[in-house]
Amino acid sequence: MTDETNKNGPDAAAEAQTEAPLHDAVQEADNDAQDLDVLASLQAENTELRDRFLRLAADMDNLRRRTERDVKDAKSYAVTAFARDMLAVSDNLRRAIDAVPAEARAAAEAGLAALIEGVEMTERAMLSTLERHGVKKIEPEGQKFDPNFHQAMFEVPNPSVPNNTVTQVVQAGYTIGDRVLRPAMVGVAKGGPKVEATENTAG
Repeated sequence: MTDETNKNGPDAAAEAQTEAPLHDAVQEADNDAQDLDVLASLQAENTELRDRFLRLAADMDNLRRRTERDVKDAKSYAVTAFARDMLAVSDNLRRAIDAVPAEARAAAEAGLAALIEGVEMTERAMLSTLERHGVKKIEPEGQKFDPNFHQAMFEVPNPSVPNNTVTQVVQAGYTIGDRVLRPAMVGVAKGGPKVEATENTAG
């Protein structure tokens, strides 16, 4: 038998039939590997896009909160400089009122009495308008001295009140929102009992 006969005989047909499924299996395995590569690539891309989306969403949320805070601050504090200037006018109105002695006020003619009353009404209206815009008066008398809200001008020897208690207000202080517009100028007690000692005794 020749080689040609051997190749074309029944054995050759059987070999061809065996090789065909083997070739198909290899090709299918290659296709599966390619599908797995594509799937892994898509999963990686999906993860990256999800991370980018989450970061972008967080950035947008931070921007929204920051913008809301800036808008709120702008509304609350936009009049700060104007309010500070108006306090100077209010101080002058108060000085004008205080400049008239009580005796002169009691014996004042109708014209002077009307003038004094008009100045007092103007001062009240101005302070009321400032309060509507968030400006509030600090009432420190009798309170413990707080350097965040008060400016000490002098010390007063007064053993009847705890040390560092505000005993006198020289110039009223004001806040706008939660910020100090102008600290109160005050006189502070010196030489009294320590506030801590008073608290301990009370406890």
